[in-house]
Order: sequence, then C-alpha cells, then structure tokens
Amino acid sequence: MNKIAILFQAKLPPIKDGIQKPMKPGGYSDSGADIAVQLIEGGMEVVTPVENPILTIDKDWVFPDTKAGIEEALEKGANIFWLNTVLYENHPIEKYLDRGIELVGQTPKSVDVFDDKTYTNELLRQNKIPIPNNQIITKQNYSDSSLEIKFPIVLKPIRGRGSQGVTKIENQIEFKEKIGELFAENNFGSAAYIEYYLSGQEITISVMPKGKYQLDNETKHFDKPWCLPAVKRMNHDNGIAPYNGLIAVMENSLVLDDDELKSVEILEVYENCIKAAELIDIKAPIRIDCRANEKGQYFLFDLNMKPNMTGPSRQHRKNQDSLTLLAAKKMGWNYLDLLSNILNQKWAVSN
Repeated sequence: MNKIAILFQAKLPPIKDGIQKPMKPGGYSDSGADIAVQLIEGGMEVVTPVENPILTIDKDWVFPDTKAGIEEALEKGANIFWLNTVLYENHPIEKYLDRGIELVGQTPKSVDVFDDKTYTNELLRQNKIPIPNNQIITKQNYSDSSLEIKFPIVLKPIRGRGSQGVTKIENQIEFKEKIGELFAENNFGSAAYIEYYLSGQEITISVMPKGKYQLDNETKHFDKPWCLPAVKRMNHDNGIAPYNGLIAVMENSLVLDDDELKSVEILEVYENCIKAAELIDIKAPIRIDCRANEKGQYFLFDLNMKPNMTGPSRQHRKNQDSLTLLAAKKMGWNYLDLLSNILNQKWAVSN
C-alpha cells in the first residue's frame, strides 16, 4: 500500500560557485502541511512525524529533508516521498533512491543545474527561446566605471526564490546603491544578475510534465509537457510582483480571460514554455514567469523548478491558493485534483 511522506527544507542549501540560494522561513513546511492535509482528506495515506498532528502546526505534518527525517519516514512505512523542498546535488534523498521509493518532484541534479539563472537562460537563448538581455555583476566589477548598463533594469539573485531580493533600478546612482546593499547583506552570494526591464504585462505559466492526467472526467495522455492557463500578475510594487510571503497571490493574480488565452501571443509563449520544459526534462510541475515588451511579445525571464504548492486545505489558510492552483481551477480542478494529478507523475530511479 502506498504511504506518502512530505519533506520540507530543514536548512540552507550549499553555496554553489559562490552563490547562495536563500531559504524561505519554515522551509515550505506551510505548503507541505497544506498538501498532507488535502491528500488525507482525499483518502490517501500520509505518514506524519507525530501521531495526532494539529492543523495549525505545519511541522506536525511534514518531515525534514535530512538523513534523520527521511529515515524516520521510512520507518513509518513511507514509500512515496513528495519533495516539497529545495533540491541540490548530493541532497540527502539521493542516498535512498535504491530503496524502491517513488518520488514527486525533480531530480536533485537537475535542480542544482537549472536553478542557476545564468546557465538556464543561456540554454534558452541558444535554443531560440526569447529571454531579456542580461549580464552578470560581481562584487569585483560592480563599481567598474567602464561597465555599460542600459536602464531601466531588474536586479535579481542568480539563485533566487520568487521576488525576494528582486529590484527595479532606474539609473546609475540607484544601481550602485542597490547592488551595494545586496552584496553587503550577503544573502545571495558574490554575484548577481541584471536584465533589461520589460514594460508589458507579466504572466506566469505552470508547465506540467508529460504523463497521464484525469481531465474532463477522462484519462488523457500527454506525450510532452503541457501548460496550464496563463495567470497575469497585477498590483506591482515599482514594476516588481510582490513577494508572496507578504501578499497572498490571490490578491494580485488572475487567470487571463478566454479571448486572451486564445491569442497568438499567449499560444506562442506556451510553445516556448513547453520547449523549455522539454530541454530540462521536467518530472514535476515547474512555473515560468514571462513578461511582454512594448510590442506585446513575451519573454521568459524566470524558470522556477519548485513552484509553490500552497492551498486552502486548512481553515486558517483559505486564501492560500498558489499561482498553479489558480491556473488549475480554470480547467475545473480543485486542490485535490491538482495534487492527485501531480502525484500520478511520481517516478522511481530505474536500475
């Protein structure tokens, strides 16, 4: 019988090439608890670290992604691990892949590679997928007077998380101030990423991996990744979508209307998102943030290997629909439908 364990992030990931990916407070234990509660309500067996978990205590429902946490879940009979955590090469879960367990999530190695914006966006560019013009700024070169930058730009971490640490910058004075602050805080490492600011509409697209899905009351097979309906982001703060740790995405996000979903521009960006997902061989949903230029053409600017999967399964979190859930609801899925379809794409390491 299948028994599911949800993992959350217990500590910062290792620094990679001088770059630090920040950690969300609680390590996604909030969304992990949302997932666990909803799966249990849907009749699935979920193992938990405490015998009688309390709905309002997130970590009653999820295991830390450490050797001790994984082994405790295994001892309780878990044979499916939902990797609701930040992965990286040599993550503790890798030592247990020969135990016959199944996983929901990406491979640790692929996340390690594609969480790097510089690498991923160069891969997209080489494959003719439109991305904004960009460059790398380091602690060593940011004060170089010969550095040529065309403003406005967006400053962001190389291994970021949502809009945390992301800033729109209008001129050279502001650039020196903001990037100096970023490096002084030292939350993201010794280099940062800047890209040309796009002035058009911002959307986010959740891309599902190939596989079998329950859709419109029947089983449908997708032989390549496919897109949920695009969600537009609104009420930006100085051109940047607010961090969802501060403002629930339901308050600033809305699925595009039917006419716009059928537009040439949206269908084109869907194809580019599918192509990107194929390039990195996704095994679970990803979320790709895109923005239009003044002509309405969309550029891919952020590929998120672990989209947030919060949901309204607990009374005190009824406003916590994630961007992916907002898109899923447009297709007629509820939170359980979304999670069940994601769970159906579970995978195991082949011998």
